[in-house]
Amino acid sequence: MLNIFVCVKQVPDTETKVIPNSDGTFIETSSIKWIMNPYDEFAVEQALLIKASNAGATVTVVRVGGSKDTEALRTALAMGADEAILVEAGDNLDSYMIAKAIKGAIDKSGKKPDLVFAGKQAIDDDCLQVPQLLAQMLDMPSVSVVVGFEMNGTKLNLKREIEGGSLEVYEVDGPVLVACNKGLNTPRYASLPGIMKAKKKPMAQHSLADVGVTDADRRVKYSGFTLPPEKPAGKKFEAMEEGQRAGVVKDVVGLLRNEAKVI
Repeated sequence: MLNIFVCVKQVPDTETKVIPNSDGTFIETSSIKWIMNPYDEFAVEQALLIKASNAGATVTVVRVGGSKDTEALRTALAMGADEAILVEAGDNLDSYMIAKAIKGAIDKSGKKPDLVFAGKQAIDDDCLQVPQLLAQMLDMPSVSVVVGFEMNGTKLNLKREIEGGSLEVYEVDGPVLVACNKGLNTPRYASLPGIMKAKKKPMAQHSLADVGVTDADRRVKYSGFTLPPEKPAGKKFEAMEEGQRAGVVKDVVGLLRNEAKVI
């Protein structure tokens, strides 16, 4: 029997207009539309593919974040995960605190993880740290940016992307943590029956204190969140007449050199 855990994160929809909060320590979250981190969808799908070919395997999804919206967990349950764990916390935890909270949640489940999946990164902070930190805390090997997955018993053959479009191939004995990249599979859509069943599937909830995380674990403090400066209005030049063109070219080159500083 395989115990499979999947780490999921809830992130702002890419079309959401993001603004800093009043004290500049994070973003305003009250009106954000939340979605499951896209890279985590590949992680959930891979876990479900393994479950389908291993009788008795269970898939547990874990998230650290606010309880006001559990869209990411419910989506994973509707896709086919068996149960969920929510560690209730603010949205501005750093990577170390998140990894420690997930580790604590896995420990409290009472299940020894055989496989742990995660997305290679979250699209909001792009830190690319939680999978590696979590693997260290769980004392298991990890392979990131994985685009190919084969499993034979406890042995895994993993392909990961590196710079230049090349692939590295790793042979690993489980348990192992796999951080997934796009292209690994094609995530399924949640079916209507799956959505209905998800409402009845168990979802454990813990506080940060329950999983052994305190503010003393924070390694990074956020401050000074500001919007980027507004782009200045573009400049328009008239050069319909042949006699105007030489002067316009000179003006444009001057602006590119002195203002834009691209030449």
